[in-house]
Amino acid sequence: MNPNLVSIVPCPDYAPDVCEAALIAVLEPLGGLDWVKPGMRIGIKANLVTGAKPEKAVTTHPTLLATLTRFLKARGASVVIGDSPGNLYNASVLNRVYALSGLSEAEEAGAELNHDFSEKDGFHADAVQAKRFTYTGWLDSCDAIINFCKLKSHGMMSLSAAAKNLFGTIPGTMKPEYHYRFPNPNDFADMIVDLDEYWKPVLHICDAVTAMEGNGPTQGTPKHVGCLIASKNPHRLDVLAATLIGLEPKDVPTIAAAVRRNLTPESVDEIEIAGDWKAFLQDDFEIIRNRNSLLFVGGNNIFGRAVRGAINACLASKPKVKTSACVGCGKCRDICPAHTITIKNKKAVIDRRHCIKCFCCQEFCPVGAMRVHRSPVAKLLTRGKESSK
Repeated sequence: MNPNLVSIVPCPDYAPDVCEAALIAVLEPLGGLDWVKPGMRIGIKANLVTGAKPEKAVTTHPTLLATLTRFLKARGASVVIGDSPGNLYNASVLNRVYALSGLSEAEEAGAELNHDFSEKDGFHADAVQAKRFTYTGWLDSCDAIINFCKLKSHGMMSLSAAAKNLFGTIPGTMKPEYHYRFPNPNDFADMIVDLDEYWKPVLHICDAVTAMEGNGPTQGTPKHVGCLIASKNPHRLDVLAATLIGLEPKDVPTIAAAVRRNLTPESVDEIEIAGDWKAFLQDDFEIIRNRNSLLFVGGNNIFGRAVRGAINACLASKPKVKTSACVGCGKCRDICPAHTITIKNKKAVIDRRHCIKCFCCQEFCPVGAMRVHRSPVAKLLTRGKESSK
């Protein structure tokens, strides 16, 4: 069996019988769950970036998590579901996230919701960026990890799917610190790939039944795609996911990092796929085109570097406040790793001189007032490409 195979099957809605049939079908080409042995403790790393009702398409759908739990329990395994949202990593925050995300359904199926809020120090000798890092301690109790992500657009990384979901192994309040340590999207992407390589989940499943387009990963719009995707290789899964929603895989920093490290080919045409993936191609999915997709390389002499810097500054995306929507809650100010946001006259104000363009403010704004703003030049250069989708 090809360990790099990507499987995709229809899953038109979240009805329990539909989810059950789709999960069985998507896992069958990968060997199913035959690797699960009685007595194993399986950790399901869900996407629980913030508390939101399932219909908002922010988090992994609870019916899918409940269905997978039942499959694992039937094989004699115990199941724990966890994640570290972008907030305080404690019981009060997580209990609220669990409740809003509908995870009582998974509990009723026999899953334990993580309540181990310890933090541990990790070391990854082969890492490109994150040789030393802090992680959520609940993962140490797991014999194997299943990464169950959600397909969404993303302000900084363009795509949130399998690879990006492992950033949730970093404790919530430390996430801004990692954005500050790795403000360059390429370095940040390598850090995420380091985490993927450290944890090496045995299986990656993507909830692409209802995805999120637009101002993702928390304030976008639900978008029906109607499928499940699975693989043992997160980066190949992401290449297919990116292609489905109209992103060039090379323009997704985590995929580009994985390509550089020979973890995946860049094109979907070079990946073995089980299933009719073209049936799920989206021609009108609203994506966030990452600023790296337009970066000007230029020469390496003084003049070339100066020209490159000026052009890239014109092309770069940046967070922008939609003042009519801003409620002045201060969430963006509190989470900004570079401390560039203040609240003036009950509205958020960004200090452009020190903004590192990590898009934490856009990701965690509770009312969607922070948007990814693309310059007129960048829009002009990609107008033809975008209008052809």
